[in-house]
Amino acid sequence: MKSTNARAPRSRPDVPQWIAVGDNRLRLVREPADRRSALVDTLEGATTSLKLFFYMFEDDRIGRMILDKLVAACERGVAVEMMVDSFGSNGAPRKFFDPLVDAGGKFKIFSPRFSTSYFVRNHQKMVIADDQCALIGGFNIADAYFDMQSQDEDDPLADDSWEDLGLVMEGPEVANLARYYQRLSDWVYRNNGNMRSLRKLVREWDAGNGPFQWLLGGPSNRMSRWASAIKKDLESGSRLDLVTAYFSPGQGLLRRMGGLSKRGGDSRLILAGKTDNVATIGASRLLYGYLLKRNARIFEFQPRRLHTKLVIVDDAVYIGSANFDLRSLFINVEMMVRIDDAAFADHARGLVDLLQQKTEAITPELHKSRRSILSRLRWALSYFLVNTLDYRLTRRFNFVAGNQDSVSRLDQ
Repeated sequence: MKSTNARAPRSRPDVPQWIAVGDNRLRLVREPADRRSALVDTLEGATTSLKLFFYMFEDDRIGRMILDKLVAACERGVAVEMMVDSFGSNGAPRKFFDPLVDAGGKFKIFSPRFSTSYFVRNHQKMVIADDQCALIGGFNIADAYFDMQSQDEDDPLADDSWEDLGLVMEGPEVANLARYYQRLSDWVYRNNGNMRSLRKLVREWDAGNGPFQWLLGGPSNRMSRWASAIKKDLESGSRLDLVTAYFSPGQGLLRRMGGLSKRGGDSRLILAGKTDNVATIGASRLLYGYLLKRNARIFEFQPRRLHTKLVIVDDAVYIGSANFDLRSLFINVEMMVRIDDAAFADHARGLVDLLQQKTEAITPELHKSRRSILSRLRWALSYFLVNTLDYRLTRRFNFVAGNQDSVSRLDQ
C-alpha cells in the first residue's frame, strides 16, 4: 500500500490544482463554483463523446443549464449518452430530457420503475469526455449541490446547500472508467431491471491492480469491493481520515477502525452535524462511544449538510459515490476509485484539515452529556430504521428480483 513517491511539501487544497500520478493528472474540486466550472469545462471541451450517469438530475437551474450544454454538444457532433437512476431522478419528468433525445443524444433510466429492482439505487455520479477526461464524486445535478438554490426569505441565514467533493482526472486511466460505463450501458439497454445479470456484472468487473483501482459495488450477499479494500487497508494501516455523509457501518468495519486507533494509529472522522435525514445522524451517534473509547477523533461538520465521500488510509485515497452505511456497503451500485499515491494522499488530507476547521469536536465528555436515556432510545431507533429495516427489506426485494426472469418495461 505504501507508495514509492517521495513526499513533497503539502500543497494548498483550498485552491484546485493538478497532482500528477503516473501519466495522469488529478484535481480535487470542493467549492461549488469550482465544481460547476469543472463540470461545464468537461462538457464544453468534449470533441467526440460524452458519457454521463447521475443518481439525481433535477429540473432546476443547474439541471436546465447542463441539459442545454448536452444539447449543444450534440449539435456540434459529439456523441452524447446519459443515464439517470429512476429513484433518485424521479423529481424530473421524463419529458424534461426530450430535448437531449431530439438533438440525437441517447438517454435511458436505470432500473424499471415498477419492479422490485426499483429499490436498488444506482448511486453513481460520473462524466466522461472523449474517454480521456472524467469528473466523479458525490455531487448530483441539483441546485443545492452547487449553491444555486433560492434562499429562504423567512430565514436568509439558513443554508440548505451540500458540502461535497469532485475529482477531475485526465489521462490514460480514464479509459478504464469508460470501459466500465460501456458495460453498464449494455446492461441498461439489454437487461434493464434484471438483478441476476446486474449482480453478474458487479461480480465480474475487473478493478485493476495498479495505483488506480476502480472498485465497484452493488446488490450482493457480499460486502462491496470498495469496502473490502478499505477493510484490508485498515487492518495494516496506521492513519485513517474519513469524511462521509452517512456513517453506520457494519461491525467488521467498525472493529477495524477502532483497532487502528487503539493500536496507536490516528483515526480522524468528520461526520455530519446537519443532514436531510435526522435519523442518519442518530444512527451515527449510537456508534460514537465505541470509537471514542478506542481513541478515535470524531468531528461533526457544522456550516451545511455534509455529502462528501472521502477515505484516506495511509497513502491510499478513496473517492467516489459511496457512503459508509449498509445500503452503500451491500445494496447500491457504487463506484469508488482507490488511488495509491503518497503525494495525492497528503494533498487530500489538507482538504480534510480545512473541513475540520468548521466542525465541532465530539469529546468523550460532550458525547456523555448527550447520552440521556431519551437520546439513546432515539439513536437506537434511528439505527434500526437506517441499518436494519431499510437494509433487510431491500435485501429481500433483491432476492425476489434475482429469481424473476420477467421484467417490467413500463418506462422503456
